Amino acid sequence: MLSKMLVAAALCGVASGADLAPTPPMGWMSWEIFRCEVDCVNHNESCINEYLYKTMTDELVSGGYLAAGYNGIHLDDCWMRKTPPRDSQGRLFPDPQRFPSGFQALGDYMHQKGVKFAVYTAESATTCAGYPASKGYEKIDADTFASWGVDYVKVDGCGDAQYYPTGYPLMGNSLVNSSRDIVYSCSWPAYLGNDETKKPYEQFIAAHCNLWRNWADIQCNWNSLSSIIEHWGEYGSTLQKYAAPGHWNDPDMLLIGNTCITEDEARTQMAIWSISAAPLIMGNDLRIVPDAHKTILLNAEAIAVDQDKLGKMGIRISTSTTGQVWARQLSDGWAVALYNPSAATAKITFHFSSVGITTAMNIRDLWAHKDLGSFNSAYTTTVPTHGTAFIKLTSA
Repeated sequence: MLSKMLVAAALCGVASGADLAPTPPMGWMSWEIFRCEVDCVNHNESCINEYLYKTMTDELVSGGYLAAGYNGIHLDDCWMRKTPPRDSQGRLFPDPQRFPSGFQALGDYMHQKGVKFAVYTAESATTCAGYPASKGYEKIDADTFASWGVDYVKVDGCGDAQYYPTGYPLMGNSLVNSSRDIVYSCSWPAYLGNDETKKPYEQFIAAHCNLWRNWADIQCNWNSLSSIIEHWGEYGSTLQKYAAPGHWNDPDMLLIGNTCITEDEARTQMAIWSISAAPLIMGNDLRIVPDAHKTILLNAEAIAVDQDKLGKMGIRISTSTTGQVWARQLSDGWAVALYNPSAATAKITFHFSSVGITTAMNIRDLWAHKDLGSFNSAYTTTVPTHGTAFIKLTSA
């Protein structure tokens, strides 16, 4: 009871959060592929610099991603000037060699194309890559971000976790009181261990976090992706309680668009992320996304599940030797993912009664964009290894 009261009180205190992030954020982020490459002489096409982010902004627009809802370009670590770490007024500053036009101009470039501008910092003295960060400078950094026209800030940890209960609320309050509406992504829970039931989600909400990285960083391989899926499956009932418009659980970037996962694995990530009401933030090189992966990323019906206005997170509802079933209640029906984590093709059945459905339902295949007909009480399909069937149920 106390937990519910705390959540309610926190929600009342951040009514603007639902306006800032009414659905899970979407966009593109540099870290997964480009990391902290700062040698722009020898790696001019992959260097963390102004050219990269302008190029990805252009690709976001020309590739149809912006029109599909991917509306943010997210800078990650390593954009800051190291020496001196701050200017005479105590403000962070982008590296002048790699960002000669400055961040206000970079933000203007994005905004002119209808794209949101997202940056990165950390609640520590330095970022995870050793660049200047925001510990002790929360207010001035929030005001600086606002002056640049920043729309979203990801705040990592990278330091003493004992500071986080002080630092993250300081940053949240500073962003709320800045001159601009800025979506606040907190990495706080990712540094608090594996057990989601022991993490203080009420505190994350009270700190004005609009979304939070819960757990391990995703790496570009199936083992990493499948381990995150399993973690969400194990703790879904806990995570579901705290997901709603204005505050979302974040399992990390989409690997879709990279050759480190197969087409079936890419469909699995898109389906499970959409069922989980997760942010859809791509971690790829938009210049070289394979056509099959681009089709998955631009699947309007899958995106509609992720962005459903009801804002209710789905969870894993059953698991067995033949596969897993994940389900999410939508504003106009149900979305169901039948996931096969095994190394062999499997037949998986979804029983309507497992989510309380007692009547016949129409089923649509969201990958094939095809109506499959009316089904009375269950649906069975064959799913390839590491693949996921993705369906939507509506009243017959």
